[in-house]
Amino acid sequence: MPSRTVGEVMTRDVVQAGPTTPFKEVVRLLDHHRVSGLPVVDADDKVLGVLSGSDLVRAQAYREGSAPPLAVSAEDMMSSPAVTVHPEQSVADAARLMERRGVERLPVVDEADRLIGIATRRDLLRVFLRADEDIRREVAAEIVGGAEGEPSDPVLVSVRDGVVTLEGRVELRSRVPEIVYAAWRLEGVVGVVNGLGFRIDDCAIPAGSARTGSS
Repeated sequence: MPSRTVGEVMTRDVVQAGPTTPFKEVVRLLDHHRVSGLPVVDADDKVLGVLSGSDLVRAQAYREGSAPPLAVSAEDMMSSPAVTVHPEQSVADAARLMERRGVERLPVVDEADRLIGIATRRDLLRVFLRADEDIRREVAAEIVGGAEGEPSDPVLVSVRDGVVTLEGRVELRSRVPEIVYAAWRLEGVVGVVNGLGFRIDDCAIPAGSARTGSS
């Protein structure tokens, strides 16, 4: 199964605001649609920034001076520039970007940087809803069964709550980490328990083959 892309999990019906959308209207949008943040876009649907409930609270908490502020709009409160992704990027890459930049949502843009969707942490976590049996079949058929030169000894694959357990014996020791890593990279896999053995240790250095130096 190929890695899922942002375009496959993103939310396409995006709640958004314009740069001049008033403070109270932004609050209404968040409350009505039950979302915690939204992108701010211009007249060409290009993303100017992202606005969250935290930004709204911060805007009110740090008002200074005795004079009433001028009308506050989305443009005044948004975080800019926005961290965006493209729909063909993998879910894993998007998750790493989200974690690295410390954001809760990623506007998804096309080649012209126009907004086409949004990916939230909740959207990215959907890949982990994949059924255990579906994961087990893929590991058994494509990773274990598809390996060339493996012995007839069966490799037992079981999956519970997204955790893959591998038991049995393969031909070469070097194949063990390859199989474990390939299983771990599958969509929906939370972890891998490695119980694999091997027939031949092809990672050992043959006796007498080590280089010797002279002074």
